[in-house]
Amino acid sequence: MNLEYFIAKRLITAKNHKSSISAPIIKIAISAIAIGMIMMIVSVATGIGLKQKIRQKVSDFNGHIIISNYDDNQSEVSLIPISTNQDFYPKFNSIPEVSHIQAVATKMGIIRTETAFEGILYKGVGKEYQWNNIKEYLVGGRIPNLKQNLNDEVVISKFLADRLKLKVGDKFTTFFMKDEVNKLPNRRAFKITGIFNSGFPEFDAKYVLGDIRHIQRINKWQPEEVGSFEVFVNDFDNIETIGKEVYENTFNKTDATKSLDTKTIIDKYYYIFDWLKMFDINIQIILIVMIIVATINMIVALLVLILERTQMIGILKSLGANNWTIRKIFLFNASHLIFRGLLWGNVIGIGLILIQQYFGIIKLNPENYYVNEAPVYINWTYILLLNIGTITICLLILLIPSYIITKISPVKAIRFD
Repeated sequence: MNLEYFIAKRLITAKNHKSSISAPIIKIAISAIAIGMIMMIVSVATGIGLKQKIRQKVSDFNGHIIISNYDDNQSEVSLIPISTNQDFYPKFNSIPEVSHIQAVATKMGIIRTETAFEGILYKGVGKEYQWNNIKEYLVGGRIPNLKQNLNDEVVISKFLADRLKLKVGDKFTTFFMKDEVNKLPNRRAFKITGIFNSGFPEFDAKYVLGDIRHIQRINKWQPEEVGSFEVFVNDFDNIETIGKEVYENTFNKTDATKSLDTKTIIDKYYYIFDWLKMFDINIQIILIVMIIVATINMIVALLVLILERTQMIGILKSLGANNWTIRKIFLFNASHLIFRGLLWGNVIGIGLILIQQYFGIIKLNPENYYVNEAPVYINWTYILLLNIGTITICLLILLIPSYIITKISPVKAIRFD
């Protein structure tokens, strides 16, 4: 044990320390470090958690990349069919990052019951559709069985079910308009086998999921014709790069008119992802503010300690201790206070996000945040980096106020009362 550490330890554990003038300031400094770490852990966990949950919901209902025909259609309705006889279907082997591809088709319709009616977007899906993405949001019933012959089973959102006063097992009639003028709409009867609640108004207000063969028959398409393809990737962070690769693999070099359009969900729902980018800015602001507050409190605490121990500094200098040795004594002391604050901050901060993760105490308005409760993301690497960053920044900045020790004269300090 070196001299600096020994003296610093004695300085910390001195009997008169608790009754000194620095005691309340030290407590404030420790509390500031703890509160700052709590705020940083919670803000990072909830900010990243909310971003990941929202983008997961968007991709669950749309895939990560949508492949469709080039047309002037700005709606989600499938107008021009695409053949499934593609090199990339049913396996996108040319791009290893693609985990799954599925064919879908959409058509606008109107659900009519005895007491109400609602406009909906019927999304037809095939046998390869990843229902596991939707199972998480099921609040009643089961997913449709589309593996066999054409059937009338569908899943409907809780929002639509409540407005239409429908429940699992009920049947309803849907009218699909034809492209031809003065033609009676196509009528289809469906049976509700499941009800989902994604908490995402964008999807809950319109989506009904069922067999794609209904749309193929209504539109008079062939069995191998679909509306679009939904592509899922392994790494969302590389979605832009993978999207370009998908476009290159769907581009027809011999006949550009037969090329397909590709669009990532970031492009399709740009307003959502632009909003999510603000979370990064908010997190950065919180981290900066919390570190500044904690550092200022530590600077004040260190200055008070130095002024309070002026006589001790003079004695050490008179015994031959140099300025850097004495500065290290006080930096050791400050490190001890920082570690105490970080310990309490980590315990409380991690405890709060674990409580939220398992019990979901904090609820959110899905109309504003697209989720029913605040999601959290626990990443031990992030937490470790926050601690290391806080320690490093605080100690580096504390080097500045510790410089005052070099200005203390041994003769005046020993006479100091």
